[in-house]
Parts: sequence; structure tokens; C-alpha cells
Amino acid sequence: MSRLLYLLLIMGCFGIGALLSPLAHPSELPQKIRLAAEDSWPPFADAQGMGLSHRLVQRAFASESIEVESLVVPYNRGLILTEQGKVNAVFNVARQQSTETRFLFGSEPLFLASASFYQLKDKPPIAADKWSLPPGSRIGIVRGYEYGDEFDRLPNIELKVADNQYQLLNLLLTHKLDAVVMYDKVAGEFLHTTGVATEVYPVFSNHTSELFLAFDKGAAESAALAQALDRGLKRLKQSGEYQKLLADIGSTSRRD
Repeated sequence: MSRLLYLLLIMGCFGIGALLSPLAHPSELPQKIRLAAEDSWPPFADAQGMGLSHRLVQRAFASESIEVESLVVPYNRGLILTEQGKVNAVFNVARQQSTETRFLFGSEPLFLASASFYQLKDKPPIAADKWSLPPGSRIGIVRGYEYGDEFDRLPNIELKVADNQYQLLNLLLTHKLDAVVMYDKVAGEFLHTTGVATEVYPVFSNHTSELFLAFDKGAAESAALAQALDRGLKRLKQSGEYQKLLADIGSTSRRD
């Protein structure tokens, strides 16, 4: 029997896919992925590549036999690297309208995080809530961070953008800002480590967000990786390990 006839018989019995399947498996997951992690967001992610987000993501992917390599960079840089396809995903991204258009998300958030407006204690409260801020309020945020869909609609604010949390606090302490918006767990860490916990306090809430690992929207494997992370996070929750990790953060954080 000629080779051509033999191949035609095999294709007829098993389909073309049987012949092609050893060559390409687009749905297969990579054994190792590279993620961008922020360098200055304790207790979730710090300059040493440690924190709650690292532990959650590494253990969730480990249950799917996927090794995680973390690239520690400033947050905004992590977003850009993910969009450029230089990493598979970036840590701790709030799922909101502005990020839905840029990244692919799974269904399981890493955790919830609340943010508040902070100001100096030696000044009267700037307002009763974020919607009643007086005209010309100088409000500081960190470049690239998400602050909820409502934030862009707030009236009366003059937005000042800092490159990191230290710069943000310095602008507040030197009276160049009336208030800053910080995520509460992160604020607790920074106010403690910088020794200004007695000088700065939260005056009212900004928002609460679900934070995710945000995947490169243009990569073919991103959807499968997001599903793998979802499965891993669900396993951690079912085993009780997820709850223990969050409880450890709650007990060590400087404020809730």
C-alpha cells in the first residue's frame, strides 16, 4: 500500500485532527508564566516580591502545576508590560470600566480592598463625603491606580498625580494637597512605617473594589490561564487555606 493511500485511510478513520493533534495544542497551559507585581503595595505586594497577592497567586497556580515567576515593577509599568505582551498578567487590578477594555479577567477575585480619603489630623474634615468636596479640593492619587468608576465623576477636585505612596504622603504632609486617596490596608502599612500614623487619618470612604490578576487580552493562552487561576483559588477556599491567608493579613495589618 502506498504511503499516500495509507495516510488517506488514517485520515478517513480518525479525522484530520488526529494527525495534527501532536503538533499543536492551543488550549494547553504553559508550565511557567511571568507576572508583573507591584513593588510598593504592602501587605499585598512589596519590593521583595512578597505579600498576600504573591502567596495567593503562587499557590493557586501551583495546584494547576504552573510555576510563577514574578517581575517586581512599579504598578503602572506592570500594566504597560501586560498590554505589550511582555508578561502574562499583572497583580492587583481593580475590575472596572476602564480596565475591562484593556485586560482579560477571570471570575474569582484575589480579594476585596477598600479605599478612603485621608487628610491631616490638625485640619477640620474637608467634607462629609466624596460628593460634597468643596470647589478646588486638591486631591492626590498614585499614577495608574484604579479608584472606582465613580471617581472620575467627582465634582470640584483638582487632581494631583504622584508616582508612589511615599511621594503621595509627602505632598500631603507638606500641605501641597488637601487629601489623598489610599487603599486602607496599604495606608495602614505606610503610615506606620513612615511614623506619621498620628498625623494622618481617613475621613470618609472612596470605594471598595474586587482586585484581580489581569491578563494580557491579546494572548491566546490568557483565557485558559484565567480559568486555571479560578480553579486554583476555589481549591484554596475549599481547603480553608485562602481564609487563613487573609486572616494572617488582617492580624498583622496596622489598621482595618
